[in-house]
Amino acid sequence: MRTTALLLTIVTALFVTGCSDSDAQPAEAAPAPPPAEVDVALPLKHTLTDWDEFTGRFEAINDVQLRARVTGYLVEKKFKDGQFVKKGDVLYVIDPRPFSYELQRVEAQHELAKKEWERAQNLRETRAISQEEADRRFQELQIAKASLHDARLQLSFTNIIAPIDGKTSDSYVDVGNLVEENDTVLTRIVSTNPVHFRFEGSQSDLLKYLRLDRAGQRPSSDNSPNPIYVKLLDEDKFYHQGQMQFVDNAIDSSTGTIQATAVVNNDSGIIYPGLFGRARLLGRANYEAVLVPENAINTDQDKKFVYIVDDANQVQRLYVSVGNLLDNDFIVISQGLTGDERVVVNGIQRIRQAQQVVTPNMTELEWREIETIVRADEEVNAVQIAEQE
Repeated sequence: MRTTALLLTIVTALFVTGCSDSDAQPAEAAPAPPPAEVDVALPLKHTLTDWDEFTGRFEAINDVQLRARVTGYLVEKKFKDGQFVKKGDVLYVIDPRPFSYELQRVEAQHELAKKEWERAQNLRETRAISQEEADRRFQELQIAKASLHDARLQLSFTNIIAPIDGKTSDSYVDVGNLVEENDTVLTRIVSTNPVHFRFEGSQSDLLKYLRLDRAGQRPSSDNSPNPIYVKLLDEDKFYHQGQMQFVDNAIDSSTGTIQATAVVNNDSGIIYPGLFGRARLLGRANYEAVLVPENAINTDQDKKFVYIVDDANQVQRLYVSVGNLLDNDFIVISQGLTGDERVVVNGIQRIRQAQQVVTPNMTELEWREIETIVRADEEVNAVQIAEQE
């Protein structure tokens, strides 16, 4: 038993010693991972025309509340509610009989005054009446003539005519009711073609346009009909062409914005006053722009930056100022890039820190033309386009 116990002790000691020697040997180091792969490309350079976007509302250029100009009973209505009418169309008729009788009375007074004046002229030649009496009869003739003109005018007002071309609302007064002079509103007429498009721009927009005007790169909308294109809420392109007409003369102190108005063509008749629209207004035209894909832009709080790869294949952060985002997902770089940098356009998520070494794969950006503005010579009725689709 003692011999067996001794042998077990010796074997255990040798086993422990062998394990200790094995653990003491250094482990082989794991190989370092290869540099992360990223796609890089030179920014695009392209000649652009900037179109700045604004949201606004359509308004009728002319909006008239049609009122009675004489007091009387309404005897006839000559249009259907919601009808398009032309300037000069008779819409209502007020009972003309009282005004016709008044005209006959005034005509008789005028005829008498005219004869009295002619008789006074003959008598004055023989000095049978004084000059004062002749002057009095001449004055009575002028008063009678004025009364005659007024009576004719009052009679003409019994035919209530459309003062503008446009679309009527419903009739506010039914036939048979008494309407009051200059008080009773009969209907509302709004013009429909062309229409106004009103929108607001920021102070920075105003300053940008003023500086472009001073630099000769874009005329001010104060004195030049700059082009504007508008799309409705259900349209995918800017079908409706117009031009700038008016820019207000002061900034609204409560909102910090300035009011602007454009005139937009509405031959299709699809635009109603009160509709919202999205407009593109001509900004800077025909300038050389530096562009990168939108997904290459990163954000650090309120700052924008891109990653570039230098000659040592190290990643560097470069802060930039961005301009408009184009419909083909390219974004304009207004400051920060010259166009010769290798910008990371794919694999940004693999970048952990600045000066990280990467493996750049050179790619080439391709310009894609996406036309969202329908020019005047290409303009198509938006309703027809929807039907074709």
